[in-house]
Amino acid sequence: MKLSQKTLPALPEKANRQLPASNWWALPEKVLQFGTGVLLRGLPDFFIDKANKQGIFNGRIVVVKSTSQGDTKAFAEQDGLFTQCIRGIEGGRQVAEDVINAAISRVLTATSQWQEILDCAANPDMQLVISNTTEVGIVYVEEDILQSPPASFPAKLLAFLYQRYQYFKGDPDKGMVIIPTELIPDNGSKLAGILEKLALFNQLEPAFIQWLTQHNYCCNSLVDCIVPGAAHIAADYDDELLIMTEVYRLWAIETNQETVKAKLPFGAVDTGFVLSPDINVFRELKLRLLNATHTLSCGLAFLAGLDTVKTAMRSEPMAAYMEGLMMHEIIPAITDKDIRSDAAIRFAYAVLDRFRNPYIEHRWLSICSQYTSKMKMRVLPVLLQYYERTGQVPALISLGFAAHLLFMRGGASYSITDEFAALYQHAWENAAPAQVVKNTLGNEQVWGRDLAAIPGFAQAVTAMLQQLEQEGAMAYLERVATEIILS
Repeated sequence: MKLSQKTLPALPEKANRQLPASNWWALPEKVLQFGTGVLLRGLPDFFIDKANKQGIFNGRIVVVKSTSQGDTKAFAEQDGLFTQCIRGIEGGRQVAEDVINAAISRVLTATSQWQEILDCAANPDMQLVISNTTEVGIVYVEEDILQSPPASFPAKLLAFLYQRYQYFKGDPDKGMVIIPTELIPDNGSKLAGILEKLALFNQLEPAFIQWLTQHNYCCNSLVDCIVPGAAHIAADYDDELLIMTEVYRLWAIETNQETVKAKLPFGAVDTGFVLSPDINVFRELKLRLLNATHTLSCGLAFLAGLDTVKTAMRSEPMAAYMEGLMMHEIIPAITDKDIRSDAAIRFAYAVLDRFRNPYIEHRWLSICSQYTSKMKMRVLPVLLQYYERTGQVPALISLGFAAHLLFMRGGASYSITDEFAALYQHAWENAAPAQVVKNTLGNEQVWGRDLAAIPGFAQAVTAMLQQLEQEGAMAYLERVATEIILS
């Protein structure tokens, strides 16, 4: 039995299964979404569906498929319905929920159904645009927006907005809230600048450009939710569109406009949806507590024989290292007037739950890809802030650096993908650990400054590197957990 509107009433009732609202098929189309990917379906579409189930948003999504690859057959056969399996750990408790999402009304292919997409501009209920066109989607391309269709995402969006402006004769109330979810900083601001530049290139009338810039709202946003590429979860019906997501979810949108807030009521149904005048706090928490912890732990965990993040969390010494790293070194370094200690601690515990998720295979070796640049971007600011605030060398960050150097020496069991691989290979040639540390940490080409000049840092990294070599990563980690973290 395949999931569809027809078969929906026949599905067996289950305590952990959420079915659509009774009137789901009759709700008006309010959202234009560029992208069919699992992140959009697992996060924004989840919030929309949840709000619909509670009678708050009451709107559905028209999805635009921009590429000609693949087809929309599954969406059509299933009437836009798909199952979202939420799996993971929350507050130390295992979560398994199945949500049948009915937010998608239809999927239109830009290459063959462009006029139908433009026709959506005449819908007075339309109020929201969402996109995820990958990091290279928000780019300026000089092109005619009257093509059928334009090639780039910004040109497609501008064509839609121009059609809407013309149909409603510049009505200021018919502007759209536009929320790109592409994983680039200031995604909304960048998209807004491209739209205006593209309108000028197309020599569109000044009145339209005024309407575009004053009555449409491009919001910066940050999304955070792991959605594995494929889900292998047994179900009692067929669903070609089934996805799995972790329990944790965040969609942070930057705005102080009441007009925008009124059109985004999703915070009333889920704490993972946040409206804030500044979302940099959420970006910083994610970058330092999740990403930096991953980066500082990846080499150490791999050398200790732990292949995945969830396996590491079942290792008491490694789990203690990651928790101690966040609580004792990263949080003291990043808390300030914007990031409160209690908020950072709550975020850190949520990260630990995410790391424990038994349903996600996150391999440390994959996290080690481009290791050096990740250390520089994610970890270096924390190291410098910690030293500036305390005047001390952070022991656990130093251990992460030592493991990084040892991993970058290379080994028969793994290959290294790193732009600085040759530099490390040269540094390790016939050199003692102290010299390796001096040559690598002191390389301003890599770090932008001489890290060996930080008082005591090179000495701490050298001592730990020697212990990792002599004792082995797991044995030394067990000793560190006892002597430093748990003492």
